[in-house]
Amino acid sequence: MVKIEQFHDEPLAHYSYAILSDGKVALVDPGRDLHLYEDWAREYNAAIVAVFETHPHADFASCHREAIEKLGATAYIHPKVGVSYPHTPLEHGDKVAMGGVTFEALFTPGHSPDHNSYLLYDEDGKPVAVFTGDSLFIGDVGRPDLREGAGNIRQQKEDLARQMFRTLQNVFKQLPDDVVVYPAHGKGSLCGKGMREESYSTIGQEKIANWAMQVADEDEFVRLLLEGQPFIPAYFPYEVEVNRKGAPAMEPAIAAIPRVNEKEVAGTIVDVRPYDAFRQGHIEGSINIPNLPEEKWETWLGTFVKPGEAYYLVGDDEEALQNAIYRAAKIGYEPFLKGYALLEERKEHSLPAEVPLEELDKHGEKYFIVDVRVPSEVETTGKLFSHSVNIPLHELPERANELPSDRKIAFHCAGGYRSGVGASVVHALRPELEVLNIGETIKAIKERLQTA
Repeated sequence: MVKIEQFHDEPLAHYSYAILSDGKVALVDPGRDLHLYEDWAREYNAAIVAVFETHPHADFASCHREAIEKLGATAYIHPKVGVSYPHTPLEHGDKVAMGGVTFEALFTPGHSPDHNSYLLYDEDGKPVAVFTGDSLFIGDVGRPDLREGAGNIRQQKEDLARQMFRTLQNVFKQLPDDVVVYPAHGKGSLCGKGMREESYSTIGQEKIANWAMQVADEDEFVRLLLEGQPFIPAYFPYEVEVNRKGAPAMEPAIAAIPRVNEKEVAGTIVDVRPYDAFRQGHIEGSINIPNLPEEKWETWLGTFVKPGEAYYLVGDDEEALQNAIYRAAKIGYEPFLKGYALLEERKEHSLPAEVPLEELDKHGEKYFIVDVRVPSEVETTGKLFSHSVNIPLHELPERANELPSDRKIAFHCAGGYRSGVGASVVHALRPELEVLNIGETIKAIKERLQTA
């Protein structure tokens, strides 16, 4: 009997899969850490023999190369990807048997021009599940604008949007309604814009509930798909190339990162401590991206540290720093990491405490308030301060010069995490400004507005 296991990487909103049949395991769109899947396979006394890649992902690094080199697994991917690791190319309709099950490649371009999905047939030859990668999500489809400047084949977003329309009409809508849909991403991923909370669905449910399945006119579909897509982090094009080449084994790559003395740290410095610890004392010019398990640490690292840019990680806890290195490796960023350091004495700069609610009520005019949320959030909930200015967090490095020097600069977001990151980024770029974080005070402001 076939068994399907879904693995969820919450910060990256990434779903990967292990499919077990007759002592053999196939992986679909795995993340960087091969050990996760090895441990699962070991529970069933099974061997990982295959890795199916839907396309070269832009937001995380895959372990397919390590699975090939360490385990002798066979990697399958569409030939248009143009990979440089050993693989077996699969085009539309090609099938691969494993144990008692069969995988059929479905060519599903739209998110990328080289995208395969994989239809799984059970032991009786019945189609039971489709692994849709970044083509069909739960409630949405993959964005078509990531391959204009990356990958073996580069294509304009309008062309890819039209390909996505045809993929929906000619491939997914033709599948039986009871086939289970297993996507590579869920709500919170930057690879789409309107995913639902569920981690899986069926073709029948998506025909009813997915907006993209409802639009019958191609031009209207293209217009709707292109509007309102989220920002593209700096590391996305780099990540496509990492996955086309294949990332090296994760464990030795991490082990090679040296611990250095805090006095040696210079250049681009990422402080992984909670914002309050950073605020009380930090290295001049460092930025604060707190390594909190529920936050998108990898995304912000790959936004503010550009591919190829040397950087250091600093903090006050060895375990937290090791975890940050692990998370950096998940997006293939360990080659640029020159070392990590424990902060003991080198905390020469500080920032004011979070702005209390009473201060904002009495003296709000003293602050130039920056809302670092993305525009779609502002449109959905409205402005939380009538005189705030919306500068999304990822735009702060390029727009820091817009901030005035005659008032205190106070940052806010939806919950306090991104505003702290924003305060640290601007503080590093323009140390002459007095910057503050409204932080978690924003929650009280939101509650007050909701009850007003």
